Amino acid sequence: MIYTLEGHALKHAVEEMLFHLLPTAALARADAVDAADGTEDYCRSVLTEADGRARACADVRIGGVTRRSERCAPVQGLAPLAYKRTVTELVKTTVYEAVVPSLAQPPVWGSLTGVRPAKLARGLIERGMTHGEAAAYLREHFHVLPERTALTIRAAATAMEMDKRMGEKDISLYVGIPFCPSRCYYCSFVSSATAQSGHLIEPYLETLCREIRETAALVREADRRVQSVYIGGGTPTTLDENQLARLLDTLEQSFDFSGLCEYTVEAGRPDTITLGKLRVLRAAGVGRVSINPQSMDDAVLAAIGRRHVACDVLRAYDEARRAGFAGINMDVIAGLSGDTPDSFARTVDTLIGLAPENITVHTLAIKRGADLTDKQAAAAQCEAVARMLDGASRALQGAGYGPYYLYRQKFTAGGFENVGWCRPGTECFYNVAMMEELQTILSLGAGGVSKRVDRDTGWIERTNNPKYPLEYIRAADRLVGGKRKLLFPKQ
Repeated sequence: MIYTLEGHALKHAVEEMLFHLLPTAALARADAVDAADGTEDYCRSVLTEADGRARACADVRIGGVTRRSERCAPVQGLAPLAYKRTVTELVKTTVYEAVVPSLAQPPVWGSLTGVRPAKLARGLIERGMTHGEAAAYLREHFHVLPERTALTIRAAATAMEMDKRMGEKDISLYVGIPFCPSRCYYCSFVSSATAQSGHLIEPYLETLCREIRETAALVREADRRVQSVYIGGGTPTTLDENQLARLLDTLEQSFDFSGLCEYTVEAGRPDTITLGKLRVLRAAGVGRVSINPQSMDDAVLAAIGRRHVACDVLRAYDEARRAGFAGINMDVIAGLSGDTPDSFARTVDTLIGLAPENITVHTLAIKRGADLTDKQAAAAQCEAVARMLDGASRALQGAGYGPYYLYRQKFTAGGFENVGWCRPGTECFYNVAMMEELQTILSLGAGGVSKRVDRDTGWIERTNNPKYPLEYIRAADRLVGGKRKLLFPKQ
């Protein structure tokens, strides 16, 4: 499909909406379209402004049928950020409304393409809407289906309750270990298989411990209190027992953890989990771990490049309980190669039978650079993924789990979502704080993105660590410079 922009340069907004609605379309921008040529699909997006009002119009031709949508909104006197949000929404909504009649069914999230729908709902409620009014706004203004609206309002309510526990000086820490025993075919995270990069683990750990000590000095200087710690990856338990102990000891010796309410390690891959490593974690005060099967079907695990089988998950879970962990999360992914709604349902039922405190249901995300064949395959399984997610929702709610946080990714199969489910009172503090951007989070390690959140205004500033392990190691002398600017913005 070719598309044109007239009167605006909101290329990303138009492309994002078109991909959201037409995931298999190959998009190409043009200076103009030939409306008289009735063969080629196109989208023409126009934005004009007059008398203090912005007007967006979208003409879309699909399969020889042309449709138009128009919308207006007042923009006079708006601050720059509010103005940009308003005209962007106009452009995206008109494209949505012009395309949707050509689809077999509308997307479950309507015209919403953002990562954080609950943050949007929370903003509506904090500005004076009731929960019911915010839900109605999502349904009517963004065309979100009722089931997703309910998820969003529930997650927004959880975030608002958790926000009450956060003080002005409270922060959280993220520590990244970007190594895995092997790379899953679907993975888009910054992680390296140990067969190729295992030799970097020791110098990486040395650099990370240095960054921990230097960041802790900044935190003391800024008089901040660490409220939660999350060690993720990659797979942190790729480290051996001695390496894990060194990392955890450095954290404890460097930071004041007296105000810590949560300490999580994403153990992740069952083939890296041992009872010895779990005992090292517990001895250091870690209270939550993730054991992520992704599937409990051995054929699916083999197809995605996992080096473990379902019984390894059961063994790791039993060892975590024996090591004393009272908080366990388990991840599954809907849409994996070879999985079906029936086999996915068996996976969910098996995990429910284990009774972990949290079960996170992800939707497979297509890699950003995926070719047309991958995109077509993902689009073709939209109905199957919908059945997987809906079945999981019913099963989890029937077993006493409730949704407590959610987020979306731009390239998920069917445009669906990722949802964290938990038993009452077992919400992961860090997940909510991070996803809802409730407080400042300092990220240590390769690929870490630190964010300073102004809790009064919601303004967010970011600083990034180098993305890959070798780049990170080479940048050891300048890793905390960005964090100093975040913690001391007026210096």
